[in-house]
Amino acid sequence: MVQDSKAASVRVAADGEGLVSRAGVALLRELTISTGLGTGWSEALLDTYDGTPVHLPGRVLADLAVMIADGGDALAHLATLRDQDKFFGPVASDATAWRVLDRVGAEQLGRLQAVRAAARERAWAAGAGPDVTNGLVIDIDATITIAHSEKENAAKTWKKTFGFHPLLAYLDRPDVAGGEALAGILRPGKAGSNTAADHIDILTMALAALPVHARPDPDDPHAPQVMVRTDAAGATHAFAAAIRSSGCGFSLGFSIATDVQAAVVAIPDDVWAPAYDLDGRPRKGAWVAEITDMLDLTKWPEGSRVIIRRERPHPGAQLRFTDTDGHRFTAFITDTEGGQLADLEVHHRSHARVEDRIRCGKATGLRNLPCRGYAENKAWLELALTAADLLTWTQALCFTGDLAHCEPATFRYRICAIAAKLTRTARIHTLHLDRDWPWARHLATAFTRLRTAPWPELPPVRRTRRVWGQVVTSGGLAMASNVAGLCIPILECLRFGLYQHSIHSNIALASSSRVFQLFESRSSSWMVPQNDSIMALMLL
Repeated sequence: MVQDSKAASVRVAADGEGLVSRAGVALLRELTISTGLGTGWSEALLDTYDGTPVHLPGRVLADLAVMIADGGDALAHLATLRDQDKFFGPVASDATAWRVLDRVGAEQLGRLQAVRAAARERAWAAGAGPDVTNGLVIDIDATITIAHSEKENAAKTWKKTFGFHPLLAYLDRPDVAGGEALAGILRPGKAGSNTAADHIDILTMALAALPVHARPDPDDPHAPQVMVRTDAAGATHAFAAAIRSSGCGFSLGFSIATDVQAAVVAIPDDVWAPAYDLDGRPRKGAWVAEITDMLDLTKWPEGSRVIIRRERPHPGAQLRFTDTDGHRFTAFITDTEGGQLADLEVHHRSHARVEDRIRCGKATGLRNLPCRGYAENKAWLELALTAADLLTWTQALCFTGDLAHCEPATFRYRICAIAAKLTRTARIHTLHLDRDWPWARHLATAFTRLRTAPWPELPPVRRTRRVWGQVVTSGGLAMASNVAGLCIPILECLRFGLYQHSIHSNIALASSSRVFQLFESRSSSWMVPQNDSIMALMLL
């Protein structure tokens, strides 16, 4: 066997200093600070603790979300952050991370979702949101998550597999490949596909996840326009009525039942109009027609219209028993007024993009639900949706060109996997990115854009403590300077003002070489840096 002489001549030595891998992950981690995710989640979970946690629960969950965004799909993958403590600071162990997930019950999960909604509002205000004036589209669809071991509520699915059947809602953003996840409901594997109650719940959650200025209002004609799209599984009378009452429009797949088949046969040939491709050009061998007047739609919301499409099947495709005359037929029901039939059909057919969103979601935490307990897996689903949001906000806010549109796997390779060297000079830490990496300058520019974005001011933090078994909240600490990604854990501890409640107490909080000590008296509290500090703190 002939060996490559160049490869064999390379010496290997384990003597590098200050080297870090996956430096781009710090950008996602810093975003959890700018959006207030970590602090908000800590505030949501602190009342589940009897004392002061070593690791803030919000920081643990935020690190899990960052890990999932980086491609992790198990708690053990948190080691990708923990093994680089000189760069990321103290990161919770796998056992600690599981215990935090175990604290998320139904009430706490609602709080986490509210915090993520507030983080979305901040991210959009900073420039990561879509143009609301053009209207928003929410795509709802279900998927199958396979379980390879016995897990609570895992069951046989309609596809004859074993696992779960979550229902998901994504905001349709063609400008970002991964999509922005609004809400998700974890359901047992045996859950039905067209359960109206589940669709109504996911719609309520998705609308609540939107910023206030982007939500529809049935009583305000000038409110933002929101369209809800689903496949035929969402076409139920109850769900359509719920969409109408929420102030949204709908475009739902419509089953080809007997009455629809009879209407198709009765359509004159001159009524069929050419269908369009997504680029607006006529599509060869495809036509559309409206059959609203040929059906009984009295049980549907007023103004509902049914549009049907016929198309010659591609070579090798098998026709269904509902297809007639050698054509394949699909239909949808919508309450959109006016417009060309071909344009309405193209808009509904764009619902297929949700399949790409789910596929990217499977590569971002949805492929595997790692816990045995159902409540813990619900929390994991929320973290997976958060991971999708972090990627979307980062791409929309910090990058342009291909990096703003690429899929998560490409983004991880180009940005997250960048190697760097961490140095400290004159009390300043500098992250030196690999100059030979093609996208190193893009990452450096992304950090600048993130830190100079017009972020709204974070709301005052309310710290939670227990006094003789009761939960007491009071004003917290505000930072007088920007947060560095290097010492996120300790700075969040300081900002949150966590301390053991006693009249004269002090605790030491450490992150790398920085140690801060909290002194408390009866009337005031203050932070005293034990050595050089990169930030100032002011007590509110």
